[in-house]
Amino acid sequence: MIVKEETVFTIRKVEGKMRKSENGKLTQVICNACGRELKVEKEIIREGYFTADVRFGYFSKKDGMRHAFDLCEDCYDSWIGRFVIPVEEVPETELL
Repeated sequence: MIVKEETVFTIRKVEGKMRKSENGKLTQVICNACGRELKVEKEIIREGYFTADVRFGYFSKKDGMRHAFDLCEDCYDSWIGRFVIPVEEVPETELL
């Protein structure tokens, strides 16, 4: 933790998730695949991204582990483009 002019800056890596907060407010998100910084304004990520938070359980080689990460839209598209079975796409009529 770095303290500068009474502002607390923290960079936290939580189980593979790289995010930066200032005084508890989200200011930065990094794509885990390419390392690009996603656009964040007023604690809101202002571009397409994918976030995962997976908890592995019994019968897994990662039993008891949790993986969390963020991908920019380009890295997400590249990742799903390698799937043998394509992702299911369903149009959304109400966007949040």
